[in-house]
Amino acid sequence: GSLERRRCLYLHTGRAFCQMVEVLLAVLILVCSSVSCGSAGGYTGLPALGGIYYYQYGGAYSGFGGAEGERAQQLDQRFYLLKLPIAKAAMVVGGCLLVFPCVLILVSVLQVPWHFPAWLLIECTLYIVIAVSTVPALYYFLHSLLSVYNSSVCKEREQLYQSKGYQGFWCSLHGAEIAAGLLGCMAAMAYLLSAGLAVRDYRTVHEQKQKPLQL
Repeated sequence: GSLERRRCLYLHTGRAFCQMVEVLLAVLILVCSSVSCGSAGGYTGLPALGGIYYYQYGGAYSGFGGAEGERAQQLDQRFYLLKLPIAKAAMVVGGCLLVFPCVLILVSVLQVPWHFPAWLLIECTLYIVIAVSTVPALYYFLHSLLSVYNSSVCKEREQLYQSKGYQGFWCSLHGAEIAAGLLGCMAAMAYLLSAGLAVRDYRTVHEQKQKPLQL
């Protein structure tokens, strides 16, 4: 009926499109955060694995043995534990950012803003609060990661692996962490845009509901 068509029409609006983009950005933030966390497995003796691992990390390099191998494993595990709280916090934030637009899409599909237009103003306020909160959250995320990379654990780990010729263990932000920061900035801009669209839709709904009174 007309109600079902009206619900489907919402999914073709600019506000719904922004909310679906927010869902996608939240999923990507979750993925990048999980990659940043890495593995708790520690050192596994890469040359001994053979195949692609052997050649990727350099078959000519000798692996760790004895005390060096144990030390490498300890440093890997300590490094993992240092990054774990940061990655968990980022994943929790990403999960909340994923649920939020999904709830708003459901609310709009159920025509709540039409029956209660003030909801759009509440939605606008929530978007602005989240967008503003994203800035200190990103600062905390990147600052905390840099603190881990500047730690003595990371420095010693980097030197130990470099002494054997292994690459990829540098004490610097890697691609997934940089991507998470950029995705957070994009999400903040999408929230501000959604806030503006919510105000626009509030005016539209308010005008449409006033028309019968004018007749």
